[in-house]
Amino acid sequence: MTVRRVILEMGMGNDLHGGDYTKAALRAVQDALHHSSLAMLRSLKVSPHDMIVGVTIGVQQPGKVDAEKVKASLPYGKVTVTVVKGGLDVPDDERDDVAVIASAAIDVRLDLP
Repeated sequence: MTVRRVILEMGMGNDLHGGDYTKAALRAVQDALHHSSLAMLRSLKVSPHDMIVGVTIGVQQPGKVDAEKVKASLPYGKVTVTVVKGGLDVPDDERDDVAVIASAAIDVRLDLP
């Protein structure tokens, strides 16, 4: 058996007020999840619990993302979350506020013959 990538999906999320990097990351993951349907799992008779799921989150301040919350938001699979520098912060100097924009990539792999 060989582990092969079967899907790579991207998403974007934001927290427009408050600078919550975890909220933006969770929204990016949900955006990516809602762009895909893994009907092939039924066709291949693979349990969704057997998926190997890698999540990469890009934000300007990676240390402010709660990776465990992001991991818990995925419904299936053996999930790993990596948070890297990326995304975008858009400051609002008039209000001392920042809009946080996060990007997410979800990589699904299956152990296939």
